[in-house]
Amino acid sequence: MYQKQGFFANIPPAVKVILLINIAMFLLTQLIAATQHIDLNKILGLYFFKSDLFKPYQIVTHMFMHGGWMHILFNMYALWLFGQVIERVWGTKRFFIYYFVTGFGAVVLHSFVEYLRYLSITSAMSPDAVNLVLHQGAQILASSKNYVDADLGQLNLLFHTPTIGASGAIFGLLLAFGMLFPNTKLYLMFIPVPIKAKYFVIGYGVLELTMGLNNATSDNVAHFAHLGGMLFGFILIKIWQKKKNSGNGFYNQY
Repeated sequence: MYQKQGFFANIPPAVKVILLINIAMFLLTQLIAATQHIDLNKILGLYFFKSDLFKPYQIVTHMFMHGGWMHILFNMYALWLFGQVIERVWGTKRFFIYYFVTGFGAVVLHSFVEYLRYLSITSAMSPDAVNLVLHQGAQILASSKNYVDADLGQLNLLFHTPTIGASGAIFGLLLAFGMLFPNTKLYLMFIPVPIKAKYFVIGYGVLELTMGLNNATSDNVAHFAHLGGMLFGFILIKIWQKKKNSGNGFYNQY
């Protein structure tokens, strides 16, 4: 006698749960958009904290929303590929903690950078102009239009464009894999030769920083959210490593 094993059977619990929630939310979003013409990404996505559309629950819900098939496929493939290895080393409880700390860390850095942009855009703008965009800008975007004035247009997008995706936590996992298995060689489609994990992580981090500093907003990618996931992951791992040296093993499973 033998029992058939499905795709999810050998995936550790935390990765499995996160995968299933993301997939379920993506399919639900597609279904509701097709049948009810409601975009859940605009409800559960994360808005700038000074926007009228911001709700505290979005800090969590945005991590389970995705904008398209390629978006979710890339994130879930990375979660499956790197996440299950990390969970088997750390255990389920520690993996869950790390995943959500890096996800929230992505929110912190992304929100901080957005706030700096907000200050820069509104520095020479009257309060009445800011309030006009805040309260009327969403209707303009809904009609596929935006303000002709560059500053008003940027502020409108800042107020009324949600951030979605698990990428902050996924980049945290990439960082963790690079620190746990620095010399593991990765074979990637877009790189013709194998590359050690530590160099891949460093290179990816430098690329994200460069694109973020160059204000690459036209690609609709939250580069500083990715960096936030990596930064908070690095800090958390260093804290755990310090506890390891004091007797609380960094590699112990809960």
